Amino acid sequence: MRAMSPNALVPARGGGRFADHRAKLRTRTYQTAALNPPTAPREVIPVTARDGAELRVHAYGPEDGPALVLAHGWTCCLEYWNPQINAFADKYRVIAYDQRGHGDSDFGSSPLSMDLLADDLADVLAAALAPGEKAALVGHSLGAMTVQAWAGRYPHRVAEQLDAVVLTNTGPDSLVAETTLLPLLNKPLGSRARRIPMPRWLGRIGLGMPLLFPPIAPFRRLFANGIMSKAATGDVLDFSLSIVRSCPALVRAKYGVLLSRMDVGQAARKLVVPTTVIAGEFDDLTPAVHAERICRMLADTGSLDAYRLLPTGHLGNAEAYAEFNLELARVLESVRDRGQPDADVEIAG
Repeated sequence: MRAMSPNALVPARGGGRFADHRAKLRTRTYQTAALNPPTAPREVIPVTARDGAELRVHAYGPEDGPALVLAHGWTCCLEYWNPQINAFADKYRVIAYDQRGHGDSDFGSSPLSMDLLADDLADVLAAALAPGEKAALVGHSLGAMTVQAWAGRYPHRVAEQLDAVVLTNTGPDSLVAETTLLPLLNKPLGSRARRIPMPRWLGRIGLGMPLLFPPIAPFRRLFANGIMSKAATGDVLDFSLSIVRSCPALVRAKYGVLLSRMDVGQAARKLVVPTTVIAGEFDDLTPAVHAERICRMLADTGSLDAYRLLPTGHLGNAEAYAEFNLELARVLESVRDRGQPDADVEIAG
């Protein structure tokens, strides 16, 4: 019997009723304008990964604007960044891409690994940035893990291609052991203390299940309380749930298995440019203990710019997009300021 490809059960990118439905979930409109599809000029950047997978990459805003690159997390897509694209594409060239298998990117034929995702990010940066151009790079959840994996795999490119990094709602390893998602195993003694680590086998089973997310009231409450925060309501909740539901269940499951064993080790130490870390006070998937561990690595390296704790769950840049955008604006302004000559230095010519 011929061996089955490890990705044989993953749906291929293309048409069909379910693909159309997922596309509509990604492009819904809301009364909250910040969540809507961007109206800024859009450029499609063709990127083919090394195994032949085609990745969906979009650039919004002025072609000559400073580059801002966004890497989304597990079971999301580039539209997840609408609140940031809408806020910054008037002055910045905002580049966002779909992780393989998400959105409208191919899953590809390669076994899923953090090295593979790091290679994808390297290919996106090579295609989107001009020679010598630098970007601010923002990663959420799995996207921020991808940034760390990329830095560990391509440390010589960090200072060459980046001006600044923002890592939000993420961790370097031990996601299953540190989760506070199951209250029976994790009873708070303070804001983040736990009693019993979740067994790795249980976490792998839970993350690796091809679950469907029905748009019904009980699941909406479960999603808000477990993935977001109890304060998430209205358009923000609807937007976030639609984005997550747009991911095929089998893709979600395969990435869930990857996350259950994900370990990028000390790769954050390779982020030698100013790096900001943002965590969610009520994030049960990646509790703030992960962010604090990354901060210690960055502090040892001398590249920790700031640490912020927002009153959100796991989807921080959607739940508190105004606060998140203020912090991102600070980062981008600091990049601009570092590029300006000192006032008392005379520039010849």
